[in-house]
Amino acid sequence: MRTWVIVAAILAGLLGLVWVGQGFGLIKGSFMTGSGLWAGIGSVLVAASVAALIWAFRRPARDSS
Repeated sequence: MRTWVIVAAILAGLLGLVWVGQGFGLIKGSFMTGSGLWAGIGSVLVAASVAALIWAFRRPARDSS
């Protein structure tokens, strides 16, 4: 399960970074471009992803045997 949390957190963090970029107008071509709402939502998603990664790496790995 730890691997899935790490993969999901990385993907969510990348998506959040795209939303932040679109919200600040750094990435063009979307209805989200230039909207502060999407910059805020993306920031929250990035923060949650970092928290999930910290949680996943601080958690001891389970013994599979």
